Amino acid sequence: MPGMVVFGRRWAIASDDLVFPGSFELVLRVLWWIGTLSLYILHKGKFDCSGGRVLHSYLVVLLVLLALIILCLCAIVFVSAQGTITNPGPRRSMPLLVYVRAMLYFPELTWAILGAIWVSDDSTGCEPVGVGAVIAAVVASWILLLATGVGVLFVFDPLGSHQPGPTSQEQLGVRDLESSEGSQLLSTARSVAVRVWESRLKILCCCLPQDESYRAAFSSIAQLVSGFFSDTDLVPSDIAAGLALLHQEQDKMEQCRDPNDILTHSPSSPIAEDLEAELEKAAHCMQFAAAAYGWPLYVYSNPLTGACKLSGDCCKTQSADYDIVGGDSMGCHFSSMLHSTGLQYRDFIYVSFHNQIYEIPFFVALDHKREAVLVAVRGTLSLRDLLTDLSANCENLPVEGLSGTCYAHKGICQAANYIYKKLVNDGILNQAFSIAPEYKLVITGHSLGAGTASLLAILLRNSYPTLQCYAFSPPGGLMSKALADYSKDFVVSVVLGKDLIPRLSYPNMEDLKRRILKMVSNCNKPKYRILLQGCWYEMFGGEPDDFPTEMDNRREEELSQPLLGEESLLLRGSSSYHSLASEDSPVHCANLPLYLPGRILLITEDGPSRRSCFTQVRYRAEWCSETAFRSILISPRMMADHMPDAVLRSLRSLTQDRPFNLCPSSLSNSHLNVI
Repeated sequence: MPGMVVFGRRWAIASDDLVFPGSFELVLRVLWWIGTLSLYILHKGKFDCSGGRVLHSYLVVLLVLLALIILCLCAIVFVSAQGTITNPGPRRSMPLLVYVRAMLYFPELTWAILGAIWVSDDSTGCEPVGVGAVIAAVVASWILLLATGVGVLFVFDPLGSHQPGPTSQEQLGVRDLESSEGSQLLSTARSVAVRVWESRLKILCCCLPQDESYRAAFSSIAQLVSGFFSDTDLVPSDIAAGLALLHQEQDKMEQCRDPNDILTHSPSSPIAEDLEAELEKAAHCMQFAAAAYGWPLYVYSNPLTGACKLSGDCCKTQSADYDIVGGDSMGCHFSSMLHSTGLQYRDFIYVSFHNQIYEIPFFVALDHKREAVLVAVRGTLSLRDLLTDLSANCENLPVEGLSGTCYAHKGICQAANYIYKKLVNDGILNQAFSIAPEYKLVITGHSLGAGTASLLAILLRNSYPTLQCYAFSPPGGLMSKALADYSKDFVVSVVLGKDLIPRLSYPNMEDLKRRILKMVSNCNKPKYRILLQGCWYEMFGGEPDDFPTEMDNRREEELSQPLLGEESLLLRGSSSYHSLASEDSPVHCANLPLYLPGRILLITEDGPSRRSCFTQVRYRAEWCSETAFRSILISPRMMADHMPDAVLRSLRSLTQDRPFNLCPSSLSNSHLNVI
């Protein structure tokens, strides 16, 4: 931090990132040198074959070349391990060492070519051991050269060459840019970053149609992604180190929390008996939300028997009535739905696997057990769904009779409108209620499907006043405060543990960025030690490391400017760095705040956070407020807790096994688990 500047451009790697790759290559080179030296000693005086003199010269030069490379790598590893993330001063010599190491690639490449020529032309009559050793050396050289080329491509920063013009740098210097010039430079960098990210998205999604809706989505996503870290100079390893530090800091705060410091009630929470009833309904609805994923989730959840159960049904010739299901030519999706829900074929009113951007699969079925017309929306399962997720701009969602500003996540809002038109305009709901007029409407979904189900419930609320919605692991940046409050009467959101997605919103990401900057700027340890200790902590646990948490005035003044010792893209107007001066500093964000829908039911594990694989997991359920989701919690389970099978398993444990606590509080101060 910041990115290293060599060969006239900035790279997505810092001068303290070469400890691990340098050490790995150093071990390989030392083993290679020892093997070559052993071969030379054993065959000394035996180079009497036709190409023996060439072989002798090849081994001698290879030993010298490897020795030079080993010395250079030792220097690189040693220098890279010096200093801290925000103090690259002790690593000022790193660019020179990189140049020296790069120069050594040319003789190595030349010698690899000569070795290949010798093996093919002059190795006749030489001992097979020597020939094999040279072949191994040549192959190893080419493998390392190829790995180096791949590594260069991996750390290549397309924005690295877009530096300010020489005139402005020579006259003022990056640190002395006036605010107007700095803003213009930052704006130019952002516009270039947007174009780069648009190109990346087009390459990534080359298999998708390149029509107007996709181009608009690419542009929106590129602006979102490129703008996030545009006012910082972080490289990927800095973010990893910051996350490791933040996780340990959050765990320390959680250990210091008073377990008796619990709010006794929440104004919007029902009593314990109602909580138990809601858990029963949620566990039942989660089966349908999981079934909407089709055969991939079914096989994943049943790895031993799932494929066998579906194989016979998938290969059967389908009846003429089966055209009710679109986009499922083999019938595997629908067969998995029958197995997952326990419904009969005749219970399904409409099933759609049509999938485009802003158009996601869903099904409508008659749930006779709960006497409900149930609409289940699928979560993210394709690249198109991911584009819908990432289209995170705000879009107006007016609701008749509701005062206040009403807006929601653009991509999810359009997906909800798509399903709304299908249900209403195509008469799907009318058909369902004509069969079962006394049933009530229930809408459910997981992840993207949960967000879509919540907005769909808001759209249908006036037409179906008794509808209920169960949203499992919905995205955090979903709807405005007015819509969130309005949905509390008919939407229940269920979140498991430290699930990342319900806490994922642009303000929370800005907060996370600020905390990462604060952690890496405060820590006085080198990055390689932070990463090593962080990996050990994630894998084996233990006590969180006692990293510093306070910033002295000298460091604050330094961080208000570009970092010392290396060229930086940061300008003096960076809001992220200015916000480090105080924990209460506002986070400047142009994006509107978005919230989770309805009442929020949080499921957490009882007991220690780390347990053996054979320990039975016990859960507890409690109502909580949206304030518990204003910060992202770092945890190894932040993605595992989002998986639909994990949510379903926890709900079944709560409702069937009963090893849990019911706590009608607003959350045991889990919203304080932040630094």
